[in-house]
Amino acid sequence: MEKRVMTDSKRRKGLMAASALLGGVLVLSACSGGDDGGDKAGASGGDGASSQAKVDEAAAKKTSEAQIRITPKDGSDNASINNGTAVTVSKGSLTSVTMQTAAGAPVAGQISADKKSWKPTAQLSRATSYKIAAEAADSSGRVAHENASFATVSPANSFIGNFTPEDGSTVGVGMPVSINFDKAITNKAEVQKGISVSSSSGQEVVGHWFNANRLDFRPEDYWAGGSTVTLKLNLDGVQGANGVYGVQQKTVTFKIGRNQVSVVDAQTKTMKVMHDGKTIKTIPISAGSPENKTYQGQMVISEKFKETRMDGSTVGFKNDDGKGEYDIKDVPHAMRLSNSGTFIHGNYWGAKSIFGSANTSHGCVGMSDTKGAGDPNTPAAWFYNNSLIGDVVVVKNTGDKTVAPDNGLNGWNLDWAAWKAGSAV
Repeated sequence: MEKRVMTDSKRRKGLMAASALLGGVLVLSACSGGDDGGDKAGASGGDGASSQAKVDEAAAKKTSEAQIRITPKDGSDNASINNGTAVTVSKGSLTSVTMQTAAGAPVAGQISADKKSWKPTAQLSRATSYKIAAEAADSSGRVAHENASFATVSPANSFIGNFTPEDGSTVGVGMPVSINFDKAITNKAEVQKGISVSSSSGQEVVGHWFNANRLDFRPEDYWAGGSTVTLKLNLDGVQGANGVYGVQQKTVTFKIGRNQVSVVDAQTKTMKVMHDGKTIKTIPISAGSPENKTYQGQMVISEKFKETRMDGSTVGFKNDDGKGEYDIKDVPHAMRLSNSGTFIHGNYWGAKSIFGSANTSHGCVGMSDTKGAGDPNTPAAWFYNNSLIGDVVVVKNTGDKTVAPDNGLNGWNLDWAAWKAGSAV
């Protein structure tokens, strides 16, 4: 028994010693420095991060990978009306795009065949606010959304060029491409670089600025008969002046007809109509009187009127100045040669005897005609019916000055060197 008690006593002492030892180890472990403490803290934190990662992973599984981009950027207030609006997507496919004005009017558009992009199918309006809502899905079918609102450039902050001739027209060999801008252009070089004019004939074509609003293009010699001329306006976003941008993106083509050049000789009082340099008809004319001489030079027919009114007061003729006032409300077969009022036209009020024998007009070139423009057999009717806008009429021996190159479409009165000197590029 004693032995057993002794043994139990020893066992208890041994256990107490072991407990004390373990307690010392535990104490030492608890105070053993930042590394162990850091590791324990890290382990504890790692368990929390692992849990958060699982949450994030679960959330990611619910979020679409599709990334939608809308241009122009949300809030833009000077957007293009042409090519500046688009929706694209990466890591997904577009499923829906709607565009409308701020007032709710829908804008038609089309998603591409590969469903990676969308754009409007028509030109936008200037100074208009638009809203776009786009939706796309990734490969797992998860949907993403994007929205944007923007406003297009205003008329006050944009410019356009009104051009002639018209798309699809057939014109004479003297027809320049003439562009009149609705805002003064100060950045002429950049605007001219945004315009190209080419001919199927291969002729070199150069632009010439007459002023800040007008830019004409022509080759050195008349266009080749039967050729095709192409005008490209790539002005969208081009800065024409401070805070003023282009909006046009357009291609225009027109045909050049047969080569017809007519020569009016005020001394012989005749006009020779020539095709490719050969005379096909000679017409008696009456040019400007000695007091009202007709301009000389190469002039281009810019407008045609079967009948039109000619009021002398609009070009400075008054009864009290000795020049003689006139107002004829039905001038037949009239074709404009200058902006200042020079025409070649039919004349029914003058005696038939003056044509070919006397210069009696106020500066125009007249041909025999009948009132009402109904007789196709008169010289004026023949010339009208056989002339195109863009045909050249050369006037000589009048004793007057040469018409100014910018008075009408008459830039041919500048030689090639002078014409090229007016280019900004």
